[in-house]
Amino acid sequence: MFFQLYFFLLLQLPLSVGREKGSPCHAERTFSPTYYRDGDIVIGGFFPLLLHKVYRLKYWKWFWEHPQNIGKQNQWQSKHYYQVLAFMFAVEEINRNPKLLPNITLGFQIFNAHHNEDRTLESSLVWLSGQGETIPNYSCERLSKSIVVIGGATSELTISMETLLELYRFPQVTYGLFDPLLSDPVQFPSVYQMASRDTSLPVAMVRLMLHFKWTWVGLVASEDSRSEKFLRDLQEEMVKNDVCVAFIHRLFTGSTEDIHHYSYFLNKLSLSTAKVIVIYGNTDTLLTLRISRVPRAFLNRMWITSSQWNIAKNSLNIFFDHFHGALIFADQTSKIPGFKHFLKTINPDKYPEDIFFHIFWNSAFGCTFTIGKIDGAVCSPNSSLDTLRLSYIDLTMSDQSYTVYNAVYAVAWALHEMFLVTSEMESNRNGNNSGTYPWKLHSFLKNIQFNNSAGNLEVLAEKKNSFANYDIFNYVTFDNDTEVLVKVGEFISEAPLGQEFTIQQKAIVWPRTWGEPLPSRCSKVCSPGFHIKALEGKPVCCFDCAPCPQGQISNQTGKVQCMKCTEDQYPNRERIQCLPKSVTFLAYEENLGIALASIAASFSLLTALVLWVFVKHRDTPIVKANNRDLSYLLLFSLSLCFLCSLFFIGRPSAANCLLRQTTFGVMFTVAISSILAKTITVVLAFRATRPGSRSIKWVGSRAPISLVVFCTFIQVTLCAMWLFLSPPFPDVDTHSDPEHIILECNEGSLIAFYSVLGYIAFLALGSFTVAFLARNLPDTFNEAKFITFSMLVFCSVWVSFLPTYQSTKGKMMVAVEVFSILSSSAGLLGCIFIPKCYVILVQPQKNTKKFLKNNTIS
Repeated sequence: MFFQLYFFLLLQLPLSVGREKGSPCHAERTFSPTYYRDGDIVIGGFFPLLLHKVYRLKYWKWFWEHPQNIGKQNQWQSKHYYQVLAFMFAVEEINRNPKLLPNITLGFQIFNAHHNEDRTLESSLVWLSGQGETIPNYSCERLSKSIVVIGGATSELTISMETLLELYRFPQVTYGLFDPLLSDPVQFPSVYQMASRDTSLPVAMVRLMLHFKWTWVGLVASEDSRSEKFLRDLQEEMVKNDVCVAFIHRLFTGSTEDIHHYSYFLNKLSLSTAKVIVIYGNTDTLLTLRISRVPRAFLNRMWITSSQWNIAKNSLNIFFDHFHGALIFADQTSKIPGFKHFLKTINPDKYPEDIFFHIFWNSAFGCTFTIGKIDGAVCSPNSSLDTLRLSYIDLTMSDQSYTVYNAVYAVAWALHEMFLVTSEMESNRNGNNSGTYPWKLHSFLKNIQFNNSAGNLEVLAEKKNSFANYDIFNYVTFDNDTEVLVKVGEFISEAPLGQEFTIQQKAIVWPRTWGEPLPSRCSKVCSPGFHIKALEGKPVCCFDCAPCPQGQISNQTGKVQCMKCTEDQYPNRERIQCLPKSVTFLAYEENLGIALASIAASFSLLTALVLWVFVKHRDTPIVKANNRDLSYLLLFSLSLCFLCSLFFIGRPSAANCLLRQTTFGVMFTVAISSILAKTITVVLAFRATRPGSRSIKWVGSRAPISLVVFCTFIQVTLCAMWLFLSPPFPDVDTHSDPEHIILECNEGSLIAFYSVLGYIAFLALGSFTVAFLARNLPDTFNEAKFITFSMLVFCSVWVSFLPTYQSTKGKMMVAVEVFSILSSSAGLLGCIFIPKCYVILVQPQKNTKKFLKNNTIS
């Protein structure tokens, strides 16, 4: 506050442009050094070359600091001196060009742009006042040569200088990252940005993440508007491509003394599972991270950043090789002719008054160019910058240096156009620049465009295409304290889709703990056979792995959805591939089919044998007792019932599908109706023995046979309607058994099918009821008891059949029905006829009239 108040009061003095006698224009400066080279027009250059180690030292304390002590508290930033060299090279190249600003010599004055608002204002004030003064509104130059400033390494520096420069309408051309805030012509009318818009940088970084499948990424940025916009754009692009943000941390300017804030960041970084970190922001803030001495937090990380971050080694930081393997995005630049030769030929003899160059030279070679020794080292007179490592020299001109180079040329061409338009060339040749006012340059800077020495068309950032191209560099350090940037890829934003991003993966040197490209994920990739199951309230990158559902597979890792097998295929046990289903049906060749067919044939033969026994002993009382014709019919129908089960075995065809259920229904109807008729015959025979009974006329008549025919006719009618309206047909079941294709007969109409079964059940229930009521009638050969028990067995079989039939699938369903047919038929045969066969064959003495008479008397 002290300086701002002091500065405000001094600004109220009127501006003087002449040198007054006795003015303190040559007072000794007690602040940061500068380098001045005279010319007809002087360009100010502000570069962050010296960083004060104590960020929060109050400005007013500098008045009591000795210059030597101030210098000891500064840390040399070698990378930014590349930009000074590009600045000097451009000025010298322009001065040698007879077609650009002829007969006019450009001069310059280099200042250190401090990472401190107060000191930045002080440097700006020195430049406005003259070579060595800090008096506001007073110029020590008789004629003002200062016309424009090139600087603005960060937006904060630009804004700090703009508060002063705008008072005098001095143009400020910036070379730092493009900041949309500074492009506001109302708020910053004197600021011109040369750097390209970096709107395609988020796209380029996300393409890199996708290439290496890095979907869990941490974001670190400085606390400023440009970084906030970058974070928004990057997050938006990450969301589009299903890349998740592990954490976001913002570094505050001057936070090295904020132990709690920085410790919080290190703790967050250490606890995060993200192995890839994107870092973005201004140089001032990122210095906090660069000089960190806590190496463990940076281990196992891949750092992705832009070239604005000074990633080069620092002599005071022995842990800095933990950034080994980082990938850096830099704006693509063209090779500037002569720049490499310029770097190889410069030395302190060429610029004896440039204090910055001497500091750079001494720092680069670890020696002193003057006579004497520092740490026992003396610079060789034949030293050349092309022998230095990366942290001191870049022979290809970095993107920031390239922007500085173009900024100098933009100023030169704007001056050239201004002199042509105002017709002041002649006065300028005579050295009279009294009419060269800074405010006149604005209209020419706004519309400037030119071709640089590399042949590229250059315009201001506001009019440039918003899509920039980037080179991707790999930062590599070596054990001998050397380092190198290796180009490993590029991003061409306007290239055809799929060709905009290229990377040479084999050329990348990975972090020391990696050795190969490692994944950076929130969750482990789902293996084949599993699919991604989203977690509620979690990012899409954090998920569980669930097995594929029934009938589906996943043959790749990280599948979001499993894919269904076709109907003729099924998943294997691991659910990673589809296998062809085998065709299955109840065949004669398999054990179950053989067993059922054998049982059916055996019982059919047994039934035929019983029929033969009954025919042979047809005149015996036991055969004649209960309507011999009905017994023959019942045995014949039971034999066919056993045989009709064979229609259910074998490959389904149209013929046996039509016959199996209808034959079964008709034959069982004949059998059950015959049993019903036999039961009714027993009742009628007992009632006929009563005096005066009318039932005697029904005994011995054809009425029981008529009953069988009538009941069978109803069933035949139902079956005929079934076959006519919705007949059974061969079908394929691909769903019941996941591993087999089941060949079966589709019943066509389930209503008709259950109607046939229901009718049989009705007859069986009627037979059971009548037989149960007649079970105690006094008759020697009364078979009502046997019929009751046989119908009980029959009904029990078919009652248990229904739920079992509904719960089974495929060929087992057919087997259940065959078993029910065989068991119920066998129950009828065994319960009704086996006892009679026993008497006929084993106890023939009981099958005589004499035995019957004696039994009746007894």
